[in-house]
Amino acid sequence: MFVKQLYTNCLSEAAYYIESNGEAAIIDPIRDIDAYLDLAKERNATIKYIFETHFHADFISGHIDLADKTGAAIVYGPQTVTSYKVHVAKDGERFKLGAVALEVLHTPGHTLESSCYLLYNNEGQPYALFSGDTLFVGDVGRPDLAQKDTSFTMEELAGTLYDSLHNKILPLPDSVLVYPAHGPGSSCGKNLGPHTYSTIAEEKKTNYALQPQTKEAFIKAVTDGLTTPPTYFPVNAKINKEGYTSLDTLLKQALQPLDIAAFKQKTKSGDVIILDTRPATTFTFGFVPNSISIGLEGRFAEWAGMLLPFTSNIVLVTEAGKEEESAIRLARVGFDKIIGYLQGGFEAWQEAGQKTDMIIDVEADELAMDLPFDDKLIVVDVRREPEFADGHIKNALNLALNDLTDPGSMANFEDHQNLYVHCAGGYRSVIAASLLKRQGIHNIRNVVGGWQAIQALGKKIPTEKDTSILN
Repeated sequence: MFVKQLYTNCLSEAAYYIESNGEAAIIDPIRDIDAYLDLAKERNATIKYIFETHFHADFISGHIDLADKTGAAIVYGPQTVTSYKVHVAKDGERFKLGAVALEVLHTPGHTLESSCYLLYNNEGQPYALFSGDTLFVGDVGRPDLAQKDTSFTMEELAGTLYDSLHNKILPLPDSVLVYPAHGPGSSCGKNLGPHTYSTIAEEKKTNYALQPQTKEAFIKAVTDGLTTPPTYFPVNAKINKEGYTSLDTLLKQALQPLDIAAFKQKTKSGDVIILDTRPATTFTFGFVPNSISIGLEGRFAEWAGMLLPFTSNIVLVTEAGKEEESAIRLARVGFDKIIGYLQGGFEAWQEAGQKTDMIIDVEADELAMDLPFDDKLIVVDVRREPEFADGHIKNALNLALNDLTDPGSMANFEDHQNLYVHCAGGYRSVIAASLLKRQGIHNIRNVVGGWQAIQALGKKIPTEKDTSILN
């Protein structure tokens, strides 16, 4: 028996490869499937099953493309309805894989079709639980994501999750490994732990949701403090349920090189997004006017999903050789209207003498010098509200990046105001500055190093906390 976790950091997503006697299964694959095909080929194995724990909301699964290329059956748990062919398993149904087997444990609560897969080893003993979004390390799945598609309230789904955990998971042997679908940073839970796997014993000991408590107390614990889910989650869940264009077809369209004339022709419509995926630290020095910066070095796909419209065509500006990576990572969260990339990148645009734009970078100490003397200076902090509450520059305006999705969400800035934009470290502030510039707000400075650099100055810049939010 061979088990391997294949983890995608930028999505905090874990897929799994299980193999026995030349037969393999994949659990929760992401959209770009080459890693699974290559591993099976390397190990001289045949992919027999593709198990899905539920309709994922935070990424597009690779199950359809993988099934097309391998002939493997796509397996979902009970109560699953799709627009393509799948095997809807019964609760308790077992699937033989070489000398091992996987059993379906229907565990509704995160979604109604949510299911875990219990792996039995060569001796027929429970060995590992692939828990999807039902059970994470230190947390459980959110019960609010599926309520819009059901007649259940969030509290009712939380109660169902309580029953699933107590009836299906807590009775398992303490030694059983727990392999969830997500690790730290995922928005599919409230506060996932720092590790990507655990054991039943460890979760019983440390997971707040598995402590002895009444159902009412559990419901309150898992529903309190839930933040608004990313706006792209319903879009991704719908795509996973209804199907999608193959990645090969998408890439054929996306990887069309556009010379400057073709680029201008493609982008003359205001509905076309120019997406620049170069590092934030490169973007500020020069970019094609009206570009949106989302650098590949950060949580690229998530920010694209939260900020970009799925209905618009996208043209890419990338570093040399990063065109395919940019397109694939966009495809992972459901963008399929990528219509080409600027051939030669920004360098070609600049060398051709085309009009360019830039964002002025300033160091934190320059902000410290300007603050006391510039009455037109406004500090725009684009971190999330809890980050802002935990400490911020006195009188700063909190305009969280995840809210900057359309012109109506922008503050009403005036031309004479000097905006100093910052985040935690410098990645999000450049995205925000590019969005503000796209709305015609140009008197912007990006604070290099963000809040980390500001804090390093000590008391040179007055700061405060919002204890009302923290408490």
